[in-house]
Amino acid sequence: MSDQHVIATYIIETSLPLQRAAEVLAGEQSTGTFVRVERESDDLRARFAAQVESIDEIPLTGASPLPGSVGDPALRRRARLRLRFPLDNFGPSLPNLLAAVAGNLFEIKELAAIRLVDLELPPAFAERYPGPGFGVEGTRRLVGRPDGAMIGTIVKPSIGLSPADLAEVVSQLAEAGIDFIKDDELQGNGPSAPLAERVAAVMPVLERYADRHGRKPMYAFNITDDIGRLEANHDLVVAAGGTCVMACVNLIGLPGLEFLRRHSTVPIHGHRAMFGSFGRSEQVGIGFRAWQKLARLAGADHLHTNGISNKFYETDDQVLDSIAAVREPLLGLTPTVPVLSSGQWGGLAHATYAAVGTTDLLVLAGGGIHGHPDGAAAGVASMRDAWASAARGESADDAFATSPALRRAAELFGPVRV
Repeated sequence: MSDQHVIATYIIETSLPLQRAAEVLAGEQSTGTFVRVERESDDLRARFAAQVESIDEIPLTGASPLPGSVGDPALRRRARLRLRFPLDNFGPSLPNLLAAVAGNLFEIKELAAIRLVDLELPPAFAERYPGPGFGVEGTRRLVGRPDGAMIGTIVKPSIGLSPADLAEVVSQLAEAGIDFIKDDELQGNGPSAPLAERVAAVMPVLERYADRHGRKPMYAFNITDDIGRLEANHDLVVAAGGTCVMACVNLIGLPGLEFLRRHSTVPIHGHRAMFGSFGRSEQVGIGFRAWQKLARLAGADHLHTNGISNKFYETDDQVLDSIAAVREPLLGLTPTVPVLSSGQWGGLAHATYAAVGTTDLLVLAGGGIHGHPDGAAAGVASMRDAWASAARGESADDAFATSPALRRAAELFGPVRV
């Protein structure tokens, strides 16, 4: 991998010969257009044209072609394509990188499918973008959890609690020993529970708990807003003693996240809301492996990956690949914390740990904690007991034999994954 190039990996389908389709894509996203023009000299193409690095044919999926695609369906073929883009075309700039590797290419009619699945980035990006400011080590230090899985939850109901009700929920969770609590992505700065009122209600509760116990659970206030308001929202949280802010990465955009990272003095909890709009289809969009690198560079200390047996569309294999992707080293950046969520409960701990082999995770259970038959405190205990047992190398049966809270959770959330 050259220090002066970005390599983008795509999955494409086309009725054109694969080499020709690759050249169309490379030309459209660098020096070319639909016809050779006068000043597109050989020298210019040599310096700035994207080059085809490799083409590996793979089996068709049988999926329908994208709307507007052209060509004989009987000739359609599928391939993994790697293109090499000169860094000089865009420089170490995430927005301009995306213009090259994920700009108009989704609209090329010669392609019956086109999906960006990975990126190999040169060191220049890490020289411009600082990446996470806290990551795994900094988050553990702030929550006072030096080892073991960090256990957290999402405020439920997502919308509708008054600030006073929220304070009661937070007090209950803190007393149960929770590490982390976050606003739902639906709870921003609406008139029924404005950010300032939530901060004023929650932080005194956490400060009183910290005074008694010597550790302060981390609350991620959702400060997602117009870019011009991110700084003030962050400052509101930090002035009250808050130790985390949450931003929906796709809603504020990578430049918004980078702007927040430059200003932030606390970890940034990166939510992936709207990821499915461009990540779900095999036919079009951007895969998680590519997207998470951009979010980490822009400054996400925590990044949602979903968890196994989740309530959304991803398979366990896809989730585990996402967790592995976030844990892989990236240009020497501080490691980002994978955030497991969606349908999580204590009965998934042993299977998850066996698959990922680490507790450097933030495991969030919304309904799995708030919906526990014996209340949220028992929900926290069930999660803590399960993950501690898994980390000790015990079986799920061992955990259920020793944890009444976990046994009760299974009555509602079972069966157990082993």
